[in-house]
Amino acid sequence: MFDAAMARRMMVEGQVRTADVHNPDLIEAMLTVPRERFVPPALAEQAYIDGDLEIAKGRALLKPMVLAKLIEAGQVQPDDHVLDVGCGTGYSSAILAALAGAVVALEEDAELARKAKVALSAVGARDVEVVTGPLSTGWPAAAPYDFILFNGATEIVPEAIGKQLKPSGRLACIVSRGMPAKATIFRVAEGYLVGRSIFDAAAPLLPGFAAPPTFVF
Repeated sequence: MFDAAMARRMMVEGQVRTADVHNPDLIEAMLTVPRERFVPPALAEQAYIDGDLEIAKGRALLKPMVLAKLIEAGQVQPDDHVLDVGCGTGYSSAILAALAGAVVALEEDAELARKAKVALSAVGARDVEVVTGPLSTGWPAAAPYDFILFNGATEIVPEAIGKQLKPSGRLACIVSRGMPAKATIFRVAEGYLVGRSIFDAAAPLLPGFAAPPTFVF
């Protein structure tokens, strides 16, 4: 019989802690939030695998280690206002809600947004607002944000969404330009996003964040 609590602990001990994730509040959140509630029922026993987990065509829950390292690098504080871009079924939003003051969970796929609302309510995640709209435009109505998380990869520097950060804000994403792709933390400097690569990572490309095609003459 599937023991979700044991699988969750094994995920944290075998995937998260071993990746040098040390934030005790983040570790506690990952030990507490039932990841299996955020995947299709048929995949519940795969919820804690060491890899991305598909939740819809072209969309996935990020590998637990990658999600944990991105969030830890974002230095989320208890009073932070957070935007979760491409929240999918809401797992990352539930983790962020355990760390931050308020979370806006943005999803452009209406069915995924619906599932996120159901799952977040079921696990008692507080101060999370699920909103639906194009991922590429962010959610300016609730800006500015202290931290913005991308639940997937981008081939472009997300300058438009970066404008929704506070001056001291951070944006964490996976930049997929060349090999290997890099998890990157962006900050605002003189009105522009300046990125710092923090580790190699890979993830499905988020809708709206593909680089324009290049022409060869």
